[in-house]
Amino acid sequence: MKILKFTLVALFTISLTSCKKDATTEKKSKDSLITKKDSVVIPEVHKEYYGIYTGEFAGKGELYDNETKEYYEGTDYKRLSLKINRITQDSVYGQSIVNGTQRPFRGIFNEDTQSFVLDEPGNDKTDGRFEIKLKNDSITGKWTAFNKSAVKAPLKNLKLIKKEFVYNPNFMLDENSDLIDWENPRDFKEKYTDEETGKTETYTASKNRIASDAVFKINASKQKLSEKDLKNLRKLDMEIIKNAVFARHGYSFKKQTYRNFFEQTDWYIPVSNNVDSELSPMEKDNVALLNRFIKYAEDKYDSFGR
Repeated sequence: MKILKFTLVALFTISLTSCKKDATTEKKSKDSLITKKDSVVIPEVHKEYYGIYTGEFAGKGELYDNETKEYYEGTDYKRLSLKINRITQDSVYGQSIVNGTQRPFRGIFNEDTQSFVLDEPGNDKTDGRFEIKLKNDSITGKWTAFNKSAVKAPLKNLKLIKKEFVYNPNFMLDENSDLIDWENPRDFKEKYTDEETGKTETYTASKNRIASDAVFKINASKQKLSEKDLKNLRKLDMEIIKNAVFARHGYSFKKQTYRNFFEQTDWYIPVSNNVDSELSPMEKDNVALLNRFIKYAEDKYDSFGR
């Protein structure tokens, strides 16, 4: 009886082992087929069109005036970069970069008309479709929002030029740059005394932050900064000096203030919404020091007309 039980157990074990081997063999066979299928390389075409195209991205919509605190109809201007990474016979792949947001797109390229139709994923309220045409090194066309009620300007026109992004630690703001932060006005209580009547009145004045010429002299990508270098600077000075580090690496700024400053240059090309890993050790140290001082620094305000 014991011998019979042992034989049955042995046969059952052999049967299970055989089943497992068959299942393993079948899985390996399937994996092999999948691997073989995935390993098929789809040939790329028109590699000469790969690269970064950057320029004006503008459309009419409802805008907000920081000074009057009111909305008005106007043209919303932004800087857009399109990165074309890969083109095959049936697909185009890349990213759009604007206002600190980087979105992937996929679409098609028509060789006869030299035109692209490129769709962002559609799972973000700011996603849309690019319908653009390529001519030499320039791209023109339009972008239409999928959700037209979710964005200020649901239809935008674009005019882009192909540019090669290059990191250069020598890049600085142009000395003719406007050094006023138009985006963050602050109200101040002012007093006015009439010389004839001697009567004093109080009124509210809206003023804007201004930077100094220090932003043309201090380069946090080339020189190791010390506390002595920063102690007499304005808050906006240090913000510009710090963010110039990120601008040189192609960071796409979310804050309009910084876009306004760096878009005045001919070298600024937004290519990524995260460049932290690109910073040199010295740049990282300088940014950390600047952050410490920015926290407690004060601003210089003045009144301006636009």
